[in-house]
Amino acid sequence: MPVIAENVRAAAWERCFRALDRWPWRRASGLPEHLETGRRGEEAGFFYLRRLGMTVVAHGWQSGRAPGDLDLVAWEQDTLCIVEVKTRTSREVATAESAVDFGKRRTLRRLTRHYLRQLPEGTVARFDVLSIYFTRSGDARGASFELFRNAFGWDEGERLL
Repeated sequence: MPVIAENVRAAAWERCFRALDRWPWRRASGLPEHLETGRRGEEAGFFYLRRLGMTVVAHGWQSGRAPGDLDLVAWEQDTLCIVEVKTRTSREVATAESAVDFGKRRTLRRLTRHYLRQLPEGTVARFDVLSIYFTRSGDARGASFELFRNAFGWDEGERLL
């Protein structure tokens, strides 16, 4: 399917999800506000990656053998992209991407090793960080996105952020 048609379809789905978020029964998730912001950020990140032409194949993937999850897993051509999504409503304290610290990078590497076991040997994977900033109202329509491709590598010395 052409990329333009795929982008139109992704935009239509995104509008549907936004409309559902306005329904009263969808708003009361019971999650604390910061977790709700993160959930909505991962949802917005999914559609952002689709608009970039990536094929998202997993969301919130867990191995069952190691703690944590992979926010989004996507393919960009022949490269598997492990995308850690960080969502904020302000840049005042620190950047969103700065929250991907040593411990988080170690967890992502461990989970990615587990994920790669289900794929053919030699699959190329990279680690991306997607920073999302919502407006004060938390509206995804006014969000700004910044994708750091290859933000860090398999070894701690390969960090770009």
